[in-house]
Amino acid sequence: MSNQFPKLVHLAGAGAVIAASLISISAHAQSTQKTLQQRRAAVEVQLQKEVRHVLVMQPFYSVFDNLEYKVEGDRVTLMGQVVKPVLREDAAASVKAIEGVSAVDNQIEVLPVSPNDNRIRRRTFHAIYSATGMEKYAIQAVPPIHIIVKMGHVTLVGVVASAADKTLAGIRANQVPGVFSVTNNLRIEK
Repeated sequence: MSNQFPKLVHLAGAGAVIAASLISISAHAQSTQKTLQQRRAAVEVQLQKEVRHVLVMQPFYSVFDNLEYKVEGDRVTLMGQVVKPVLREDAAASVKAIEGVSAVDNQIEVLPVSPNDNRIRRRTFHAIYSATGMEKYAIQAVPPIHIIVKMGHVTLVGVVASAADKTLAGIRANQVPGVFSVTNNLRIEK
């Protein structure tokens, strides 16, 4: 019986060493997983910046187009509305060319050709950007208030500096003859 006791103590000691090793391995695995998640998050943030840059630099991108995107890992989903079909294709091709992008889901809608919608676009642009206090937005390369017109319905998207500017843009768009409705999705800068 005295021979069995040292074996039990020896086994218990070995069990403690194994348990300590497993805890250490588990802690290291959790640390590695957090580091991996942090790297992935950093890569995704960088990818978002590159996608945004590529989209706003599109040669046919105008105030009458709305390009949006969503980055999930190395996959990019493109959304929004464009007047010219070439912009839809160019945007997708440019995003696909970004290093680190594995796939692009192009859900960009090409707006229907309509002389009436074109007239509404021009008049809405003039109504908004000629309003007192709104000129500051018109001087940018791509003005921040985008005017999307589909079958007489206007949607305003983009960013403005204040709630007053958002309200004024909506009021001015509503005053354009031939507009059936206005959806004001403008965001206010923080």
